[in-house]
Parts: sequence; structure tokens; C-alpha cells
Amino acid sequence: MSSTDKNNSVDVQDFIDSRPVSRYQWMILGLCFLVTAIDGLDTAAVGFIAPALRDEWGLTPAQLNPVLGASLLGLMLGAFIAGPLADRFGRKTILLVSVLFFGGWSLASCASQDVFSLTIMRFLTGLGLGGAMPNAITLTSEYCPQRRRSLMVTTMFCGFTLGSALGGVVAAQMVPAFGWRSVLFLGGVLPLLCLPFLYVFLPESVRFLVQRSAPAARISAILQRLSGQPLPSNVSFDIHDGIGESSPRQSPIRQILSGSHRAGTLLLWSSFFMSLLIIYMMTSWLPILVKDTGLSLSQAARVSAMFQVGGTLGAIFLGGAMDRFNPFRVLVCAYIAGAFSLMLIALFHDQFTLLVLGVFSMGFCISGSQVGANALAAGFYPTAMRATGVSWAHGVGRIGAVLGTLGGGWMLGMGMGFSGVFTLLMVPAVLASAAIFLMSLRYSRSQAQPSLAVH
Repeated sequence: MSSTDKNNSVDVQDFIDSRPVSRYQWMILGLCFLVTAIDGLDTAAVGFIAPALRDEWGLTPAQLNPVLGASLLGLMLGAFIAGPLADRFGRKTILLVSVLFFGGWSLASCASQDVFSLTIMRFLTGLGLGGAMPNAITLTSEYCPQRRRSLMVTTMFCGFTLGSALGGVVAAQMVPAFGWRSVLFLGGVLPLLCLPFLYVFLPESVRFLVQRSAPAARISAILQRLSGQPLPSNVSFDIHDGIGESSPRQSPIRQILSGSHRAGTLLLWSSFFMSLLIIYMMTSWLPILVKDTGLSLSQAARVSAMFQVGGTLGAIFLGGAMDRFNPFRVLVCAYIAGAFSLMLIALFHDQFTLLVLGVFSMGFCISGSQVGANALAAGFYPTAMRATGVSWAHGVGRIGAVLGTLGGGWMLGMGMGFSGVFTLLMVPAVLASAAIFLMSLRYSRSQAQPSLAVH
């Protein structure tokens, strides 16, 4: 089907689908990759500096809990706030504000002198982090051809897992030399340095511009950069995307919780909740759990980094598989494999090689599946509600992240052993798989239906 018909009407998604991926689209993906990489480094920073923070301030696991949980609470609230704002004011605008917010407060947090002040600073940092990530996902997805959307979105999101892994490497080198504050300083300076480049080179979502009836000349200019060819004059634009019906005049929050989207929204929330519970418990407590087995701090950091490395490779592999096969089935199988990886860690954590293999596999399957779920959510919602749908899924997921982080401290405080922690985590992995399976029964054969136009 041609993207431009005899009446000079251009379907934006058909226009993108009918052309090879351009350098302009790769630039957008690269800029969003950069944002998520810095987001990942900043989000994981406290987990990697937690052992040094515990030793310097003489903290118990229970006393560390507020510091570890504060940024996650901010991430949750930031996601809930940023999604509806992005569907109203634009993905780029809210993304830039979010980057400025988390960079500034991360820089301020390196001056904290006690648990209370560090907790407040990390909460404020989390508000910005919570708004940046979902909007980077949404913006990237809206410039992807459907045939490569899952792979491109998961590749972009690999910035987060690579940034988190870099946080472990950076912490292992910087904390002994400069102290734990240096990691937070780096997490504040990097986003502020990137902000001017994002402002100049990152475009607003062309699909958002169509949905908001932006001037046709502005939309044409972006599409010409995508194709490298001029468009006809007096052209009009429309979009067909997502699953089910949508209306730009209705609240996006109401839309994701009503009609054909309600069941999918609730099941996505369940999956995000369960998988982020596992991921953030590991991000926050895995270095301490591994160190308590008798390994050194540097060994614990390297083993923990394997979780992020596995997540990066898993995201790319699963993203490609989702574009080739039924994406629901791919994620179901991956979550089940993740549950078996957790069992491997629980049974053989005293053998270093098997511990490394198990942590890598857990990251590949569970963290990789969560990245794939981001692509699934971005494709599930139409443009009018996409930022809200993706952001609110992240917001609900952050509730699981907070509970996972606090639960890790509680389990350690109760004396639960290494094996017990990982055996218990098999339950949310299986439940995440079940949620995606139920979603597949409802939506595997759904087709995109909505249409919006601008002249």
C-alpha cells in the first residue's frame, strides 16, 4: 500500500514502513539511547555504592532501605505524572524537563551528609528519572517501522542496562579512589552536558504532531528528513496505529482503563510489577548478597554487572525474536526460562562459575523480557494514549520495584539465606509469564483500527 494516495493524503506509519531506516531515525534512536544509558547509571548508582555507604555511615540493611527506596518512589510518581503531560505537551518537551530534573538533583545529592538528606535528594532525582525513560521509549517507537519496532526499541533501551553495568564498573574504580559521592557527581554532570544536544537535535514525535493537528509544514519537514525527498504541496496527514479505538478528545488515563484496552492494561501492569520487583531487588541488593557469600567487593560488583550485561544481550535477542515471531509467546518463554535461572542461582551459588552463569541468564531472560515488554506496550497503545500507557505501566512497575527493594532489606534483616531469596523470586517470574500469556489470548490477533488526520 502506498503511503501517499491520489488525494495527497499521507499515512505517517505507512510512510515510515515503506522506507529503509534513515540516518535521521538512527540519530533519534542514538539520542534516546544516550538518555536511557545515563538514566540507568543514575538509577543503579545507589545500589553499587551501598556497601561503601553502609561502611562509612555504619548503617544496617533496614537503615539503608529509605535511601535505596527513595529514588524508586520518585521513579514511580515521575512516571505517573510524565505520561499524561507528554500526551498533552509532547514527548520531547517532557523528556528534556525530566533530564534537567534528574541531572540537577543527582548533582546536589553528592553533597548529602546524612541518610535523611540523601533520601530526599534521591527521591527528587527519581522524579526526573521516572519521566525520562518512558518518554524515550515512546519517542523512539513512534519513529520505528513496524517490521523492526521491537528490535529498535529494545536496542535503544539497552542504553539503560549498559548504563547500569557501567555504574558497576565505575563504582568499582571510583569509590575506592574518590569515595561514593563521586559516582553521584558523575550521574549529575553527564545529563546536564547532554541536554543542549537533545534540545537541538532531537525532534518531536511526528505522530504526536499529527495527532495534535500541528501545521502540515512542520510535519512535512520532518518526513522529508526521514525520506530525503520533498513531499507534494497541500498534503494532508493521518495515522493508523495501536490496538482498539482512541480519541484525542478523551483523557488518556480514561482511555487506557476502558474499552478494548482495559484488560491489556491490567495485564501489562501485572507483568511490569512482577518483573521490576525482581530487577530492582537485584539492582539494589545483589552486590551485598554476593559479597556476603565471601567474595570481595570488586568480585561482587563484577558478578552483579553480569546481570546488566545479560539483560543487554537478552533485550537485543528477544527484540529481534519479537519482530519475527509472536511477541507474546517469546516473552512467555523468556520469563519461564528466567524462573529456572533463579533456581540455578539458589542451588549452586557457592560455585563461582555457576553463579556467574545464573546471574547472566537471569538478566538475559528477566531483564531482557522487561525491555521487550516496553516494546509490546508501545505497540499496544495508539498515539493519543501511548505516552500515558507506557508511563503508567512503568509507574505500576515501580510499585513492584519499591516493594522489591524494601523486601530485600526486610528479608536480609530477617536472616533469610541466599538460597531462600532466589527461590522466592521464582514466584513473580512465573506470574509475569502468566500475565503475558493471558494477554496473548486476548490480543494476539487484534488489528490496528484508529485513524486521525490533519490537513
